[in-house]
Amino acid sequence: MSDRKYRQRGYQDDDRDRGRQPERTSRPAPQPGAPAATRRLSSEGARNPNLMGYHEVVKCARCGAPVDPAILSLSTCGKCGQALHACVQCAHFDTSATFECQQKIPARVSPKDAANDCTLFAVRASWERETSSSVAPSSTSSAKKAFDDLFNF
Repeated sequence: MSDRKYRQRGYQDDDRDRGRQPERTSRPAPQPGAPAATRRLSSEGARNPNLMGYHEVVKCARCGAPVDPAILSLSTCGKCGQALHACVQCAHFDTSATFECQQKIPARVSPKDAANDCTLFAVRASWERETSSSVAPSSTSSAKKAFDDLFNF
């Protein structure tokens, strides 16, 4: 190492030139299947009831209409009539998983949009931001009036 202009260690150095280095503490091994720098979430997804300005919403998988979260085996959507106790409405439904379910099931349930009696069913819910909207103008004339008032015509 003395024949070089700079004294930093590099790829050409041998271990005997380095001397004894204190051992570094290594990081724990990552969990298999977990993306780097993430934490594991429950199978129901991220659930945080303390989010201010957000609320939990259950929607129909077909039409998107909000439905009651207490889904029974024969419940249907009030807007489109779609069965709500179905695989497409379940939190474990995943098209890329075996039998299209994240849980270990013995056989594929088909069709996915029909009602079934699966014991692993958990309703798929999402968190939406609570928005407060102001009262909309009653007619187009009030919108025109507001525009005219803006530019003082």
